[in-house]
Amino acid sequence: MRAIVFDCDGVLVDSEPAAEAAWTAVMALHGHTVTPLDLAPIRGTTTVDSYALLAAMFPLAAYEDVVAELDEALGREFETRLAAFPDAVETVQRLAMRGLPLAVASSSRRSQLDAKLARFDLARYFDVTVAGDEVAAGKPAPDLYLAAAAGLRIDPAACLAVEDAAAGARAAASAGMRVVTVIRDAAIVEGFPAIDRLDAALLLTWMGLE
Repeated sequence: MRAIVFDCDGVLVDSEPAAEAAWTAVMALHGHTVTPLDLAPIRGTTTVDSYALLAAMFPLAAYEDVVAELDEALGREFETRLAAFPDAVETVQRLAMRGLPLAVASSSRRSQLDAKLARFDLARYFDVTVAGDEVAAGKPAPDLYLAAAAGLRIDPAACLAVEDAAAGARAAASAGMRVVTVIRDAAIVEGFPAIDRLDAALLLTWMGLE
């Protein structure tokens, strides 16, 4: 049995603009003006790791206080900036119709992940979803992808991971999965094969199933 494990943010759901705007607003509350370059290292990481990376660069309040502010900011930004990638929705639907086991391995916290998948009616297509606050270590550690494979009861080596960020691609590779990256916003992940859009037939061919 083979399976496909998707990242959520940047692969299924276009949440990066919302996340960037939310973090920018939160950092401003603490007197810091940040640029997209400052926020680039946190792309694809858990909230805990994002906080740690930013706190190493800028003085910040306690994690719990910052996360409360972040949740409020994300709630506002998700209303106007959150969108599903059309190619991802179509691809997931077609793969599910084929009966292929599907999972999500996301750095988002459970509450955020569930909200994103529910908003675009995607949750029903996945057999397993794993969130960033449910594992010991976030990407680029392999924990999320290992947990997804365990939930599917499928050997990681039989799984194809679909990622858009370097941290996630390294996490999936460390878990023993094959990795393909989808190019979003012209961002290419060095060292991994890339496709310019998601396509069910292409992913099935990649896995030797088409």
